[in-house]
Amino acid sequence: MKTFAVLIMAAGESRRFSDPFTKKPFVLLDNRPVWMHSAERFLKRPDVKQVILVVSPDDRETFLRKFGANVAFLELELADGGKERFHSVENGLKKVQKEVDYVAVHDAARPCLSELWIDDVFEAAIQHGAAILAAPITGTIKRAKKEGETFWIEDTVSREHLWEAQTPQVFRKDLLEKAYRERGDFKATDDAQLVQRLGQKVQIVPCDRMNIKITTKADIKLAERILPALPKPAIGF
Repeated sequence: MKTFAVLIMAAGESRRFSDPFTKKPFVLLDNRPVWMHSAERFLKRPDVKQVILVVSPDDRETFLRKFGANVAFLELELADGGKERFHSVENGLKKVQKEVDYVAVHDAARPCLSELWIDDVFEAAIQHGAAILAAPITGTIKRAKKEGETFWIEDTVSREHLWEAQTPQVFRKDLLEKAYRERGDFKATDDAQLVQRLGQKVQIVPCDRMNIKITTKADIKLAERILPALPKPAIGF
């Protein structure tokens, strides 16, 4: 059986979340913090050998005061976040066990993740070395230009073959480690972008738009409705 380590990324600044005192991974969703929903999706899997929660050093003291007992009970490891997301992933990678085969990187702020979607993206990574969950773009896309404080439509972009990247993004460990060793000054927006720079193909695994990322307080209410509606494995399968 191939083995996985999972990096749960909870070190962002939550700039768009309207509560200045609570970052979005730490707010309560269905009476549990958002990050815990995300972590628990992986903890019961026999193929997951490590779950590493990446938290900003500025938040560590407060985080441990609030959730230290949960971290100990769930046997999670902690890693320090960095200035940018890619710095945080680099720090998390340093804690991955040598014998692990694959690394999954998941947003702590994506708590509405189905076990079936994890199955699909893990299997795709095993088959092809690199895979991500993504949802097809369904809306009409406009490219705009800004004049002063006003945006004006410049062009309508075809949505054919356009996908919105989600997480988890899953890679063979050696691939992801090499991608970060060779990053240089390149500022990647996600891990798949770095892995592609090696010439590695990354498979898209279609996923439902229910796999939302908590960005605003309104998203918490939406996530409360999504959680009980997530697809579940067939009983006895």
